[in-house]
Amino acid sequence: MSTVIINAGSNRGDRRLNLSRALREIGERFGAFEMSHALVSEPWGFESTHKFLNVCFVVNTDKTPEEVLDELQEIEKKISPAPHRGVDGSYLDRVLDLDIVAIDDLVIDTERLKVPHPHLAERRFFLEPLAEVAPGWRHPVTGKTADEMLSELKED
Repeated sequence: MSTVIINAGSNRGDRRLNLSRALREIGERFGAFEMSHALVSEPWGFESTHKFLNVCFVVNTDKTPEEVLDELQEIEKKISPAPHRGVDGSYLDRVLDLDIVAIDDLVIDTERLKVPHPHLAERRFFLEPLAEVAPGWRHPVTGKTADEMLSELKED
């Protein structure tokens, strides 16, 4: 059984409803989960006037990391088939974005999946909710907790 930490974000449409629909799907596919408070954040990596609403949640599963990724991508497409990136590869506003933040203490670096998330230490909207739902989790490469990474993060 693996513990998977996932971040969900939305900055288009009814953000709360989008996240609610995603979490209902998560519950149906993975069972019980623990969720953080919701955090409003500025877009990261692109310009937009639409702020994100983010939550972090933890699930326990027997699925492989690739199966978890497949399930999350299916949920994203079910709720909104719109692309997350422009034709030039730049980020876009999105109805739903589900990111695997971490899976236990695994380090995965394939073309499809990078765990822990490569930008984890740079994103307050990942770290604050992560510190709430998994305060004892440590980055398998740096050994730092979410709180330690937060303390090193530059102010926005």
